[in-house]
Amino acid sequence: MLCSRLCTTLLLAAMCLLMRAGLSRATVVDPSSKVKVITCDDDVQRLSCAPKGVISVQNAVYGRADKATCSKGKSPQQLANTKCSLQVTVDMGKRCNGKRVCDINPNIFHASDPCHGIYKYLETTYTCLPAVVSVTCEDSPATLQCDAKEVISVYSAHYGRRDSTTCSSQRPASQLRNVNCLNPTSKVAEKCNGKHSCTIKASNSVFGDPCVGTYKYLEVAYTCKKRGN
Repeated sequence: MLCSRLCTTLLLAAMCLLMRAGLSRATVVDPSSKVKVITCDDDVQRLSCAPKGVISVQNAVYGRADKATCSKGKSPQQLANTKCSLQVTVDMGKRCNGKRVCDINPNIFHASDPCHGIYKYLETTYTCLPAVVSVTCEDSPATLQCDAKEVISVYSAHYGRRDSTTCSSQRPASQLRNVNCLNPTSKVAEKCNGKHSCTIKASNSVFGDPCVGTYKYLEVAYTCKKRGN
């Protein structure tokens, strides 16, 4: 039953990506686990596990591995180097892991351009994990809760800010401007894994301050597992 629900979620995500206007395309690499998305340099890549899953990036590469992908309207010189590869899995994971939907513009990797003059694309492989997503604004308690016969298993936790809208009510623009305040943390897993219920405060005193002057939040993706599993 779990596999069936997960497969359906992945296939719907792939179909939605294919229907988007633009140059992204999605491929179901393994119907039981993975989706691969390829996005040309001028487009925006969308990873989606909505409505019930969260993203777990498995691999991401920016560059060019063949002359056919994202080649329309490009000169031979722009397609010549097919051994152009920049591994960006860690960066993509920081930006997207634990989110239901994640939009990435490939041009964020231009500063580390692996082959100047070559037209590139972003290729990302990811899985969708069934999860509960908890978002708690700074200085408030975050409570993770499972049913009586289940325990918490944390997939990912981030303290900081990666968009300008979450926990933004009545906050000045200066406190919302930094959306690259990405601080993955293992402290939630260390405190909460294996427990039926767990409360942890979303505060600098617990997680440190990854971006002084920015109003932050704690975002946790977790699942509930049967005891002993």
